[in-house]
Amino acid sequence: MIHSRIAGTGSHLPAKVLTNFDLEKLVDTTDEWIRTRTGIERRHIAAEGETTVDLAEVAARRALEAAGVAPGDVDFIAFGTTTPDLVFPNCGVLLQARLGCRGVPAFSVETACAGFMYALSIADKYVRCGEAKRALVIGAETLSRITDWNDRATAVLFADGAGAVVLEPSEQPGVLSTHLHADGAYKDLLYCAAGVSRGFGDKLAIVMSGNEVFKVAVTKLGSAVDETLSANGLDRSALDWLVPHQANIRIIQATARRLDMPMERVIVTVQEHGNTSAASVPLALDVAVRDGRIKRGDLLLLEAFGGGFTWGSALVRY
Repeated sequence: MIHSRIAGTGSHLPAKVLTNFDLEKLVDTTDEWIRTRTGIERRHIAAEGETTVDLAEVAARRALEAAGVAPGDVDFIAFGTTTPDLVFPNCGVLLQARLGCRGVPAFSVETACAGFMYALSIADKYVRCGEAKRALVIGAETLSRITDWNDRATAVLFADGAGAVVLEPSEQPGVLSTHLHADGAYKDLLYCAAGVSRGFGDKLAIVMSGNEVFKVAVTKLGSAVDETLSANGLDRSALDWLVPHQANIRIIQATARRLDMPMERVIVTVQEHGNTSAASVPLALDVAVRDGRIKRGDLLLLEAFGGGFTWGSALVRY
């Protein structure tokens, strides 16, 4: 039986850093208010002209290097993003052109903050069925491009970055299972107020009902945790690490409590990265792999929740 395993990870952040104290000069907020309610202290913002694919390319090349794989060996690209460079070609194709792996499937998935989880699940299936040997999975965003910097409810949250993993076939299980969900009934709680067919109007920006999103996110992620463990016949004590979507420290803490997992076993980067949407899980994963916390053989639970609503989880033996 063929399984897929994560052979390498990579990430990249823009050079520009926007601190909470910088935001105090832009909107009616304070460093204490932001830290208390979100856990965020600073975030990275793409420079003028720096695009989602620019960030993704660096993360992808780092993941390929970590996996010992040449760009030309990639035969499948799944790219999760909400902030593409162009309407078309998609970001997967644009990245493919830069890497030089011509002719292989390359596409983007738009499921907001769950974009990487969806892309990972799809790539896993292709590797498992033998149709891909080296799959590149990316989550990358330039959310600063659709952030209303006059809206303190969203301006303090969102940021830019990219993360990537390389999947390859393995005789031993790596990605044990993935679980994806969506519920469009919640669409008005978190969305971007513009689009191609509806028109952009005068405002291309994220709109969010924070308290309502928090309540639903905690409930749905809790159910996803239970579903993932049940599907694999495991007790929560079997997990070594939780690698959650870095949206809000309170949501992360609530998920950890559901698992009876101490925060020392939770990968938290929200204080440094803010909410980078589809990039947040692979970013956090790469940070923890490179600093030595996550080691080969560790059992990881990855999860994310985003606008739509969309959410997903994955159980991974790293």
